[in-house]
Amino acid sequence: MVQKKKWFQKAVFAKKPNTLGGWSKDKGTETRRRLALGSRPKNWTLKHRRLSAARALQALANVTKDRGTKQKAILDAKYFYNRRNLGR
Repeated sequence: MVQKKKWFQKAVFAKKPNTLGGWSKDKGTETRRRLALGSRPKNWTLKHRRLSAARALQALANVTKDRGTKQKAILDAKYFYNRRNLGR
């Protein structure tokens, strides 16, 4: 059986810069989002950085068993998915 490649593998690949840069459920909303976006390569477009951060946060929400982490990761992922289309 051939294993399918998951859509989020690029976003959460196990080497830098594809981590979430210190993202933690205990930090404030602005700080969490700044860290997640700042962990993406600076030479990517802002739209691509937001999409990558959203995918990494969605992947985190999918695998965590901690309810608080899941809720905050989903909220931050939705924020980045929505902001991606605004172009600001």
